[in-house]
Amino acid sequence: MDFLTLFLIYLGSVLAVAALLCLCSGRSQSFLARSANRASQVLSLLIPSQLQRVTHRALHRLFHTRSCLFVVLHIALQAAVFGEYTWEVFVYCWELQFHLLPLLLPYVLLAGNLGCFLLCSRADPGAVTKSNAASLLKVYAYDGVLFQRGLVCPTCTVEKPARSKHCSVCGTCVHRFDHHCVWVNNCIGASNAGVFLLYLLSLAATAGAVAAVTAALLLQVLLLSNIMHGTYLDAQGQERPVEIPFLVQHLFLTFPRIVFMLGFVILLTLVLGGYCSFSLYLALTNQTTNEWCKARRVGGSPHHDRPLVYKNIYSKGIWRNLKEIFNPPTVLERKKK
Repeated sequence: MDFLTLFLIYLGSVLAVAALLCLCSGRSQSFLARSANRASQVLSLLIPSQLQRVTHRALHRLFHTRSCLFVVLHIALQAAVFGEYTWEVFVYCWELQFHLLPLLLPYVLLAGNLGCFLLCSRADPGAVTKSNAASLLKVYAYDGVLFQRGLVCPTCTVEKPARSKHCSVCGTCVHRFDHHCVWVNNCIGASNAGVFLLYLLSLAATAGAVAAVTAALLLQVLLLSNIMHGTYLDAQGQERPVEIPFLVQHLFLTFPRIVFMLGFVILLTLVLGGYCSFSLYLALTNQTTNEWCKARRVGGSPHHDRPLVYKNIYSKGIWRNLKEIFNPPTVLERKKK
């Protein structure tokens, strides 16, 4: 029971931290932000100033400049998972005469995911330049709350189209800016938002397929060993029926690498599934991550007599919103009289 309890505590802690980050994102004065600021103030008194400067430069280079580190980490994790899947899971499943189609499904999904990854990372997200700024100004209307007419980007020196934002990492304004993704080392904007959504869906499906095949293998091993219907001796020497904690410990001791990989891909599937659901929600409502975060902060500004009320003027219905993700408009759609 101790092993299973520790494993569940670990899994619950990781999920709780991920949920806390999602809930607190976009709140400038959230509990998480205040706690992080206070913790940094306390640590600044304990950590030498030279080490603080080195750490600050390292974090700035890692998260505020274009870097291939997360791309390399992304590829290394996929290589590690599929290396273990190929040499352990696939071989065992082949010996147990599993059907070939579910065994090959993770590789097919991986190929599609790598294709979407390359397209998303190498594609122009929709950079706003002096040559195309005039035409992009006509694509979306200004809502007057999140996006104001006449604002000029001080870095690019071009008038900012509605739904655009300057990315300090890439050093350019991006049309229909969503966010900068360190995992693909590129901004997500009007031109690659559809490919990014497919990338997320294929990545979650790949992790889910690997988890399903691995879980089926372990279940088949338990069924063939007949251990699920047996008994075991506890620490006091008493005979007890086999329970789930004992099965988990038995599998971990027999196939430690496979069980560890299964736990990792299950957690990855849950996290990616949640992020895919959020991304689908944004796509179906015609919002971007940038707009969703800014809309949550609207209303608390002391510079206005009345609180600002945000209304999404860009939603055109579920089908047209989804179509716009994969086929972004080039001119402003006028209402039919």
